[in-house]
Amino acid sequence: MPKRFSSVVGRSFGDAIRDVIQATGMSQRRIAELLDFEQAKVSDLVNGKGGVTEVELAMLLGLCQTPPDEARRLLALYRESREKGYLEFNEDGVPNQLHTLIEQERLANKIFVWAMDLIPGLLQLPQYSAEVVSAVPKIKAEQVAEIVAVKVGRKAIFHPSREFIFCIHEQALRLQVGGVELMVAQLNELLHLSIRPYISVRIVPLSIGVHAGLAGSFTRLAYEKFEPVVYLESHNSHLFLEDKGSITTYDEVVKALVAQALDEEQSRELISSLLT
Repeated sequence: MPKRFSSVVGRSFGDAIRDVIQATGMSQRRIAELLDFEQAKVSDLVNGKGGVTEVELAMLLGLCQTPPDEARRLLALYRESREKGYLEFNEDGVPNQLHTLIEQERLANKIFVWAMDLIPGLLQLPQYSAEVVSAVPKIKAEQVAEIVAVKVGRKAIFHPSREFIFCIHEQALRLQVGGVELMVAQLNELLHLSIRPYISVRIVPLSIGVHAGLAGSFTRLAYEKFEPVVYLESHNSHLFLEDKGSITTYDEVVKALVAQALDEEQSRELISSLLT
């Protein structure tokens, strides 16, 4: 069966509608009956497929007594749900966008991460994450623990049913984050995780010079039912790329990085050498 197009914003919209309906205590069937909708219409909504007009959505939100701020947010998401690509800003500097990423990671069955400057978030120890988060100027000291907890929670997706490939530049291993003891612990954590059969850690060595990933770090998420997306992150926003041109371009970068990286055993040897 061919994969269907379901955008990131569409899936986020569908999840939010599901939450709105669940909060009423009514079933999707009962909601459909009260609105005189086909049940399939409500099902399509919660699965991110759209299928309703803006007026019909407003009727549903009214029936569910959705708070005004949430209703306005969902109407805005609805208007964006047919776009191929999703740019989300985070005005206060706290990465709420992680919640969208976490949901997409949960749906994905194959995740490729290119990390040019830091150990990838999914592989970070809590203390390492805390040092990285604390270095972001807009994040307040009292917010660090909450953000680190969210980051650590992402590790729940590690499971043999998924495949993970982490390509990491050697400079990320050498960048001092926290003290020497923390870096030793973090490198040992990399070695520990790399022996899991569903986690591949590949190092792009400094010795090759310029490489295919110079444009910056990214994550490619592949799904069983949906088309793949590429995730890019900045200080106060994130972007999911979904158009075929962008995916093709990043697929070529992935292929080149895998070719330039050391194999798994060579990568473990390099990491171990930094511990001596």
